[in-house]
Amino acid sequence: MNPAGWREYDSAAQASPATLAALRELAVSLLSDNMARVSGTTGLRAFHRPRPMAGTAVTVRTRGGDNLAIHRAFDFCRPGDVLVIDGAGELTQALMGDIMASYAESIGVQGLVIDGAIRDVGALSQRDFPVYARGVTHRGPYKNGPGEINVPVCVGGMVVHPGDIIVGDDDGVLAIAPADVDAVIEGARKTAAKEAVALQSIAEGRFDRSWVAVQRDRMMNG
Repeated sequence: MNPAGWREYDSAAQASPATLAALRELAVSLLSDNMARVSGTTGLRAFHRPRPMAGTAVTVRTRGGDNLAIHRAFDFCRPGDVLVIDGAGELTQALMGDIMASYAESIGVQGLVIDGAIRDVGALSQRDFPVYARGVTHRGPYKNGPGEINVPVCVGGMVVHPGDIIVGDDDGVLAIAPADVDAVIEGARKTAAKEAVALQSIAEGRFDRSWVAVQRDRMMNG
């Protein structure tokens, strides 16, 4: 039995490499369009060179400004995982910097999603290892705990369950439930095809905007 405030659970089953490869080829915006456009993080931004991210969520909930549970969570990470850290949005102390990010990359973690602060952004910004965070401070973390591993968390307004599939690109980060991922991928591929047709019509000067007036009239008279 874990002491209060120190719950730790085994990591969930991982998404297949084929699923992750398919997700890396699709823009997060296309995936989001097929999840009612209300999913995904807000307020977090990328601190790395552009690179698509996809992996299985290992989650951490920690006291703001304290990273002991994050260090512990590395023992739960496998190649192909994304470490998702709920730091309560606290920005007064950095939860990690270049050393911890480098270690995460060395063990096969596919990216970090941090609702809290980081540091060493000069170094992180020169690499393509995905790091998303809420903000920056030079002030280092405490290492006192408590913290919880593989529990439901909230990052950037997005609830993440252990085992959710985490995707990210320049537009932000999205969590997809494993039971939904095949349908989301299929829908995103169809959306991508429609957008390709629209872009071609723009290039050829035949883009149809007739719907705008129709929709305006409907809203004004509705």
